[in-house]
Amino acid sequence: MTEIRVPTLGESVTEATVATWFKKPGEVVSIDEMICELETDKVTVEVPAPISGTLSEIIANEGETVGVDALLAVLNANKENKLTPETQQKSDSDNQDNEVKTEKPHTDVDVQVAPSAKKALVEAGIAMDQITGSGRDGRIMKEDVKNAILGKEQSQSLEKVAQESIPVRSKSSNQKANRREERIKMSRLRQTIAKRLKDSQNTAAMLTTYNEVDMTAIINLRQEYKNLFEKKHGVRLGFMSFFTKACCQGLKEIPEVNAEIDGDEIIYKNYVNMGIATGTPTGLVVPVIRSVDEMSFSEIEKQIAEKGLLARDGNLSMADMQDGTFTISNGGVYGSLMSSPILNPPQSGILGMHKIQDRPIAENGEIVIRPMMYLALSYDHRIVDGKGAVTFLVRVKEALEDPRRLLMDL
Repeated sequence: MTEIRVPTLGESVTEATVATWFKKPGEVVSIDEMICELETDKVTVEVPAPISGTLSEIIANEGETVGVDALLAVLNANKENKLTPETQQKSDSDNQDNEVKTEKPHTDVDVQVAPSAKKALVEAGIAMDQITGSGRDGRIMKEDVKNAILGKEQSQSLEKVAQESIPVRSKSSNQKANRREERIKMSRLRQTIAKRLKDSQNTAAMLTTYNEVDMTAIINLRQEYKNLFEKKHGVRLGFMSFFTKACCQGLKEIPEVNAEIDGDEIIYKNYVNMGIATGTPTGLVVPVIRSVDEMSFSEIEKQIAEKGLLARDGNLSMADMQDGTFTISNGGVYGSLMSSPILNPPQSGILGMHKIQDRPIAENGEIVIRPMMYLALSYDHRIVDGKGAVTFLVRVKEALEDPRRLLMDL
């Protein structure tokens, strides 16, 4: 017998929720076959079978919270299909029922039932103990069987009427109510997202400043070089690498946006670990690209594509989402025109990108149509002053409207 326990979940992660069991008690499993899936605050962890055998018992059911090294299930090393305790108990119960049925006496029927009533009892399918005899010494007469048959028919008729009337209305009412309301337990990931966002609002002195950027230069540059870029580097040239580079440049000039508070101290980071907020079917995750300030455009694009794929497939590890210093969130992919992003603690800044939309603007005294995007910077006012926040966002705007600044480090 082999115990299956919760594996190490990652740094600072102490518990998980049993999300899915892929096997049932009594089923045969092979070595390294995935038998269950655990859900932590950020990622899902698959638990493989350490040996081949039969799953004997599940200790932690779906939805239960378990700690590190907690017992999940018991696995028998032999490959024979043994009965689980539940199956054995059910089998014993069935055997007992059969014994009771076998031992049921029938001799009294010949003594207490009149010969004329015996045939009527068999045809009606009525048990002898359901009839009170009116004959001598309680003897069941033919008339007693007729009365029992009549009573049974009346009872079945009343039951049928009840089933056709009252339950139908109740079922219809319940179905109508179920269509309008549904109650589902929050996943551990969704619970963690809710808690962290609320903690962010309660802890940080969060404020948001806005600006807008003319995307003409980047769109033209991307249109001109995207095919050559993809041919050489094997990855598409998107907008995220431009925004990442522009943010890195702004963070060098305004380092407090890249800092964090630890007690009564401020920790300044001389590097940039960029978090890229990514929507997945199970919720929002923020994979981190480390030392992004030292990367080229192609390296950034490759990292974004790789992390995005891992996030959508649910294969991100805890290490992939730790140690971020600044975050970019792109609500524009969902059509958002303007929003106020919430800080990802303990970070002090997050940039919100939005939808690119043609809008009329004044340029050199003339009204022209330009592809414009609203930018939003949410920051922790405890360590970032308004001047620093506005300056950072202006530097990002300048770098995006004139990408040559990114090459010349201006």
